[in-house]
This record gives sequence, structure tokens and C-alpha cells, in this order.
Amino acid sequence: MKKKISIAVVLFCVTINMFSQAKKEVFKPDWESIRANYKVAEWFRDAKFGIFLHWGPYAVPAYSSEKYPKGIYDPKWSKGGTKPYTYHREHYGEPSKFGYKDFIPQFKAEKFNADEWISLFKEAGARYVVPVAEHHDGYAMYNSKFTRWNVVQTGPKKDVMKMLSDACHKQGLKFGMSSHFAYNRLYYKKDDPTWDTNDPQYYDLYGKPVKEGDKPTQEYLDLWWNRTTDIIDNYKPDLLWFDYGLDNEGFKSVHKEILSYYYNKGVEWKKDVVFQDKNMKYESFPEDLIVLDLERGRMDGINKLPWQTDTSIGKISWGYVTTEEYKTSDYLIDELIDIVSKNGCLLLNVGPKADGTIPDEAKAILTDMGKWMKINGQAIFDTRPWKIYGEGPTKVSKGNHTEKENKDAVAEDIRFTTNGDTLYATSLAWSETGIFTVKSLALNNSYEKRAVKSVQFISGNNKINWKQNAEGLVINVKGTKPCESAYVFKIEFKK
Repeated sequence: MKKKISIAVVLFCVTINMFSQAKKEVFKPDWESIRANYKVAEWFRDAKFGIFLHWGPYAVPAYSSEKYPKGIYDPKWSKGGTKPYTYHREHYGEPSKFGYKDFIPQFKAEKFNADEWISLFKEAGARYVVPVAEHHDGYAMYNSKFTRWNVVQTGPKKDVMKMLSDACHKQGLKFGMSSHFAYNRLYYKKDDPTWDTNDPQYYDLYGKPVKEGDKPTQEYLDLWWNRTTDIIDNYKPDLLWFDYGLDNEGFKSVHKEILSYYYNKGVEWKKDVVFQDKNMKYESFPEDLIVLDLERGRMDGINKLPWQTDTSIGKISWGYVTTEEYKTSDYLIDELIDIVSKNGCLLLNVGPKADGTIPDEAKAILTDMGKWMKINGQAIFDTRPWKIYGEGPTKVSKGNHTEKENKDAVAEDIRFTTNGDTLYATSLAWSETGIFTVKSLALNNSYEKRAVKSVQFISGNNKINWKQNAEGLVINVKGTKPCESAYVFKIEFKK
């Protein structure tokens, strides 16, 4: 009798466990199943500003860009007039004797302090942080089970990714990770048989020989899957970001599977997760099921779906280089304001040095942004777009890699955001006359029938006068400009 009871208990437990497992599979690997259960995480819609981190062994030579590893083996590749192919041979020798793998022991991160990094980013106003988990170079910036070329077994000899994750959680920031590994199979050229890229003992870093037009093999797809799910399972990222290598028809078989896998993990972890892709070369994912990311580019109007721009604090590289040309905090604040007014978020990249320190120039820019955020952040965080994104003569180009086409904003360029019944109007430059005219709020305008009740100048202690007439909401700010960046007006309406 006891034996029968024990068997029944075991069967009951197995059944409950199977039911529990099945219950977790909310998202099936099918677009309609995903669509039926998906919604954009509210925390992401509220966050508006994040920090991207391109950090890896490419920071050791600190030359050209984060694609220095590619340039070592490609005589045609250059960045801003710099040629890693020539530079490497002049400074390190032929890659048959010193290849990219030989930088890894020099990548020590001996001064790395995760808490200091996250404190800096939080002070800047960032609400999420996304370190690169693995770039095209194939080096894992995490404790990987599927490659020996990782930060625990080589280089820093410590799990810097876990340290960053722990620091984010401790300081209340969301933690994401990015994968660029899909392009690894095509990254390193193997034209010269003497190069270390052709040595089979290093194929696990450089990849096996493959022709440019060939689709990924099943062996490679399995490796990509294992490495990607390893990232997901062991670090539980709030956000997962993919580079353009995944936007390839050869990866079609994993698109639905990885999206449903990650979303189901979010259910299991009891948190809302964010999946980002570019759809740059091939539409890998329906854009209503993910958050679309634009690289170094923006939308030209309000996008009905939340989206993101990823760009760098520097004009040249994503990874640290000694010759970087840094953008100004003023420019980046304007960019953030414009993106937020169009229902987007800004993921701003910083390239740390090989020793684990943030460049002083980047620190200064982030500090400036943080000062502006402390005063004006209410017009950014937790807001939503208004009926129009803004007004003014300066337009931006739409799409990936368009930021170089954009011009500096002027005082007439005003961007709108809302929080509840409050409207924020932010001028992207100072008016030398002290007069700001919000034309969209002219009497009898087509956007807001209620009359303006009050206007506050958020950016400084300056006294203001205002009136609403046929020209617009005319605001006269007394005195000199209180800061060097954008200027925020908080507007309330009569009931």
C-alpha cells in the first residue's frame, strides 16, 4: 500500500512539474504567439537614457577603432584614414608572429572598478547599462562555457560582466548585454596561409575558413545559439541587444526561437525584458515584437512604437582610441531631447581603456550631462510624446548612419514631451533676445484647445513673462542663459 502511495506521489509531482514547465512557455516560436503575449516593457519606455560599453582586447592597441582586429588582416580596411594593416606590422610585426590573439594577455583591466563605473553612469542620468558581451572579434567579455577566449580564463582573469551586473542591481539600474557574434564567421580574413587566422588551433577565436557568400553552417548556428543562451541563462539581462550580423537570412531558423526563448525567460524571472535588433540588412524580426535600434541615426518624426538610437560619445570609434574626437555634451543633450520627443531612447556608447578606466574626456561629458539632467530631467524621464514631436527649421535625417548629415539646432527648434497633463517645451539653443516663441501653442491652434494656465522656466532661476497670442506662446526670459545646453519650459493648461 505504501509503495502504491509513493508511486502516486512521484507521478503527481512529475505531472505538476511538467505543468509548471509548460506554463512557463507563454511565447511559442511563432510570430502570432509572440504578438499575442508581447508588450514593450514600461521601464524601458520610462528610462530614456542608457550607456553602451564597447570594451575588449581591441582597447590594447587603442588605434583606429574597435575593428582593429579585422583591419590587421584586411589591407583594404581603414577608418578615418587609419590603416590597422600597416600600423600593426610597423608596431607589432607580422600576424604570423603576433596576431590579434596576442593582445589578449595584455588586456588586464587592472584598474577596473564596476561600482565606480555605474556610479558615474547613474550620475549622468542613465537608467540602464549595456556592456558588449562579445564583439565580432569572438572574445567573450563574460564567463563563457563555450569558448576558452573569455575574461575569466584569459586577460583580466575575472568575470567583469558579473561585476557590472551586480553593480547595476545594487545601484538600481537595469542591466543589458549585447551580442555581435553572428558576424564573427566573416570577420577575419585568411588570405595569407602564414597568418594565425589560418592556424586550426585558433579557429575557436578566428572562426573556420568560410566564403563571403556562404550561409552559416548548422555547426555555426548551434555555436551561436549556445553562446547566446549561455549569456541569457547565466546573467539574466533585462535587455538583450543584437548587432547587424543577425540580420541575415542565413540566421532565419533561429529568429523566432531566440525571441521566444528570451521572452519566456523573462516570464520565468518575473520581469519585463527588452529585445533589440536593427533589421538593417534583412528584416529578422517584426518591429512590433521588439524594440528597433538605429545605429548612429534617428527617426524624423514620432514613431508609434518605442525605439532606440545607439551612438557613441566619440565621432570615430566605439572602442577606446587615443585619437578620438569627442562630441560635446551640448550636442548629445540635444540629441537625447530630440529622440525622446519622437518616442525613443538614447543608448550612448563609451569606450573604456584596456586598464579598466573611463577616459577623462568621456567622464567630463557624462558629468556635464548629469548636471543638466538633475535640473531638467523631468522633461525627459517617464515622459511620452505629445501630438507632434516639435517645431523649428532644423530637421534630422532618418535611418542608420545618418548622424553626420544633421546640423546644429537653433533656438527656434523646440521639442515637446508630456507627463500626464503637463507639457514640456524644450528649446535646443539659447535665444539671444531672451524671447522664445512656441508657435504650436498659438491661440486657436489645432493641437490644444485649452488656454495656457502657467509657464515655468525649469532650467534656471531667471524671471519670465509670457503671453499667448496669435503668434504662439511667447516667453520672455530675463537675464543671461543659466547653462550651456537646452532650455526647458513646463506648461500647464486650464481645465
